[in-house]
Amino acid sequence: MGWRIRPIICYDLRFPVFCRNNDDYDSLICVANWPEARIQAWDSLLSARAIENMAYTIGVNRVGRDAYRLQYPGHSAIYNAMGDREGFLDEDQAIAHIVIDKSKLETT
Repeated sequence: MGWRIRPIICYDLRFPVFCRNNDDYDSLICVANWPEARIQAWDSLLSARAIENMAYTIGVNRVGRDAYRLQYPGHSAIYNAMGDREGFLDEDQAIAHIVIDKSKLETT
């Protein structure tokens, strides 16, 4: 469908150089195990990567508690190229359907 997608993992999200868009992707997708204690950083970094790379940024985070008793609150989200959140899922397991428009990347 013409989308250029770059997958990363949660570790990469903290380092802008790992995510730098040299006009090689339209959407950054980050799959993560980001714990509740640092969830504010998760939200902020997703928005920051969207803004600095002028790309949709999608973060998919786990939910629930692991064997070490760490809590994962979800906060899966999609941000547009301006860093605005267009979709959000909280700590419940869920599936979201969000339509994004690639042509908006050309006008921002």
